[in-house]
Amino acid sequence: MDNVIKIGLLGAGTIGGSVIEVLKNNQDIIAKRANTEIQIKNILVLPHEIPKLQEAGLPATSNYDEILNDPEIKIVVELIGGIKPAKDFILKAMAHGKNVVTANKDVVAQFGYELFDAAEKYQIDFLFEAAVGGAIPIIMPLKRSLTANKITEVLGIVNGTTNYMLTKMSDSGADYDTVLKEAQAHGYAEANPAADVEGKDAARKIAILASIAFNSRVKFEDVTMEGITKITPEDISYAAELGYVVKLLAVARDTELGIDVRVNPVFLSKAHPLAAVSGVLNAIFVRGYPIEEAMFFGPGAGKPTASAVVSDIIEIARGILRGATGRFGCTCYHQFPICPVEETVSSYYIRLLVDDKPGVLGKIATTFGNVDVSLKSVVQTRTELEDHVEIVVITHEVKHKNIVEAQAALSALSVVDKIFNVIRVE
Repeated sequence: MDNVIKIGLLGAGTIGGSVIEVLKNNQDIIAKRANTEIQIKNILVLPHEIPKLQEAGLPATSNYDEILNDPEIKIVVELIGGIKPAKDFILKAMAHGKNVVTANKDVVAQFGYELFDAAEKYQIDFLFEAAVGGAIPIIMPLKRSLTANKITEVLGIVNGTTNYMLTKMSDSGADYDTVLKEAQAHGYAEANPAADVEGKDAARKIAILASIAFNSRVKFEDVTMEGITKITPEDISYAAELGYVVKLLAVARDTELGIDVRVNPVFLSKAHPLAAVSGVLNAIFVRGYPIEEAMFFGPGAGKPTASAVVSDIIEIARGILRGATGRFGCTCYHQFPICPVEETVSSYYIRLLVDDKPGVLGKIATTFGNVDVSLKSVVQTRTELEDHVEIVVITHEVKHKNIVEAQAALSALSVVDKIFNVIRVE
């Protein structure tokens, strides 16, 4: 092992710091598996962070050009996150012939096509296993291990913050605001949690997974999003009574009308493998032929993410030694349309507050029938206010546009006081 592969690390935060630890603590086994030593040549950080790294005996700079123009650095590892300046740093590294590893879901989901085109142009490797699922291996399995399969469905619990919150709501009966404050106190949620609770983080990840699974470019803006802000303890309680759990699910399906790709809360059957995924853990469920079903499960963020980052570094180092970089190009050779959300199909849970008097159930059933929504079950639950009761409805599978029509028609009924929530049922 006379060769040494030198890397430039951009960022030394939670993930970057963990990458430094892994490369140091596992250096012997990494060198044996890569058949070369992997060495950090330089680390890009903010000026005030440099002294701390230097005290630890690590090289550091606040000038990206020192990494960019260093011919010894063969791999740039981008861990600063966000769009700017990360995207520019990645493209400049590629133009200088450097292979790139990133954990940046934002850049990959929004500009993946541009990055892949650049990687192909400069014949370098561009790997991003850590961009989806943290430490969970899913990108390379889809690109390599499952490449003989026709993938028909990818379902993911891919945001630890919302999964933690929904788990706590289920376990304790607490409301949304209470569990959000708890998640923020534990560091699971940001001060501004919008990216997580509104589904944006999960949407970026499912856009990446859908692009790989169906070999067709799916962008962040293609993903229909609905977050968990409207979920109440009552919805979670009804889910449990009916044999479901509530999860924020990222969905990508192959349909006759195109790729159905969305993020939304669902009633998920307790029998489904994803139903048991709790707390901050993530999981991705894949269905296809001939594999039938497979699930990938583990920590989806934080320090364990370094596992995926370092694995990508090792994979590229092996290629460099063999003169075989540029192997993992874009696999989006199809141009499938995105299925319009109104044409997507699902069962639905609908919770209503209605007048407590004879004939109400009949009027409601007739209203659903008039817009071609078939009811699987109707349950009159408890008295909410004087002369009012709650009704919970589960529909058979129906197009989303019919549910939208049903909501409008129900709202127009004098016997319907309020529609509390409408949630898809998986």
